[in-house]
This record gives sequence, structure tokens and C-alpha cells, in this order.
Amino acid sequence: MKVLLLKDVKEDDCGQDPYIRELGLYGLEATLIPVLSFEFLSLCSFSEKLSHPEDYGGLIFTSPRAVEAVELCLEKDSKAEDWEKPLKEKWSTKSVYVVGKATASLVNKIGLDFEGENCGNAEKLAEYICSRESPALPLLFPCGTLKREVLPNMLKDKGIPMESITVYQTIPHPEIQGNLHSYYSKQGVPACVTFFSPSGLRYSLKHIQELSGDSIDQIKFAAIGPTTARALAAEGLLVSCTAESPTPQALATGIRRALQPHCHC
Repeated sequence: MKVLLLKDVKEDDCGQDPYIRELGLYGLEATLIPVLSFEFLSLCSFSEKLSHPEDYGGLIFTSPRAVEAVELCLEKDSKAEDWEKPLKEKWSTKSVYVVGKATASLVNKIGLDFEGENCGNAEKLAEYICSRESPALPLLFPCGTLKREVLPNMLKDKGIPMESITVYQTIPHPEIQGNLHSYYSKQGVPACVTFFSPSGLRYSLKHIQELSGDSIDQIKFAAIGPTTARALAAEGLLVSCTAESPTPQALATGIRRALQPHCHC
């Protein structure tokens, strides 16, 4: 049975996307189609802030893109060598909070220790931070234009200072329509379509609906988490599966359960 995953390919150490591998273990044939692209913003301002760790109590990363913005600052700054050492030494004495394994992996690559990676979403990370922090220096929060206000509001309510800086914006992937058309023409209507973010849903749903036609009622719709599930429901779609955590294992288990009446896996 065919499963369409609307996300970027992220190969692991084995050279395979872990979502494809996990679904394959249940005999499900998964295909990845990216629906989002990103443009980085305000990197000069962000670089300036990063060069002054003494002004901040720590960092918050809720997406891989925010960590990539740090990497770009390091690459673009002609004085990178001058502050890369302070970045790693001085920031390493600060708290670094992350959501999710993918973000944690990138933070690890830039040489910083982190905590909170097992928090499945920004709300749970905010709860974790509130249990750990007392009001002092602000936490620096690089984020995207589509950030939700849950985390900032929860920290504010607890009196924990935080400074946000928008370092990227989300845009539709330029090849969404062509890639989906190619998939449908070769594979037909998938048994399950999985969305990984509300923005990914917004940019791809109309194409899915057009290509599926009357067969759209046969598709099981899955979401990587509750925020995306709510966005699906707001579009009037039945959510057959919401992953219990944003991991390949949890998603594969949920999709198998949703497809079980039709699935011999």
C-alpha cells in the first residue's frame, strides 16, 4: 500500500530517510515529496546577537532551520574564527533548549550541548523550560515567520525573559505541483497522505484534492502532531492518524493502525 509523505528527504547514517524505512518495515511503500522551501532573514542581526553570549541566558531552537541559520552566520561572518571559539565556549555554559531529534542532531553538529529534545512540541518545551529557568538574562529564540505564540506566551506568563528574532520564512516548494502530478500519474491515488506542518498542508492540499478527484474520500489523512491535525480538521478533512510523537516509529505505528482493515502488514 502506498503512503505519500509531504516532507523533505532527510537521510540518516544508513543513507535512507528513517520515515521510509519505518513504513517499509510494515510493508508500506512510502514516497517523499517536499512541499516547503525556506528563505533566511536578518542573518546580520542574528550574527551580532550570537557574538554576545554574555547578553543571554541561553538559546531556544524549535526547528532545524533555526540551527541552520546559526551555521550560515558562522559561514558568512568574515570573523567567524574570532567568535566561533567564544560561541562554543561561552554558549556552552548557557542552557540550550531544543524540540525534536532532528533539531537536536543539528545542534550537536555545531558543538553545543542541549536539553529538552524529548519534548514533542513547543508547548511541552515551554513547560520544561519553565521548570528549569528562573528570571534572569533573556533566552534568545531564533524562529520563523510562522512561529506560534504558545512558547513565548508561556515563558512570559512565568516571568522568564525571552528575545525572539525571525531568521527564516517559509515559502512553497517551487516543484510541488509538478512533483505531485508526476507521483499521481505513475503511482495513482495513495492509501494515505501525511502532512508534517500546517504550512505544508496549506501549500499542497489544493493540488492533492485536484489530483485525487472523487477518490479523495478513499485516502486516510495523517498528521505528524496535534497542531497539524487541527489544521487538517479545519479544512473539513477526517484525520485518521495523529502520531503520538513526531518520530518515524510513532508515525509508522499510527499509519499502520489507520490502514489495518485494508492492510496485511
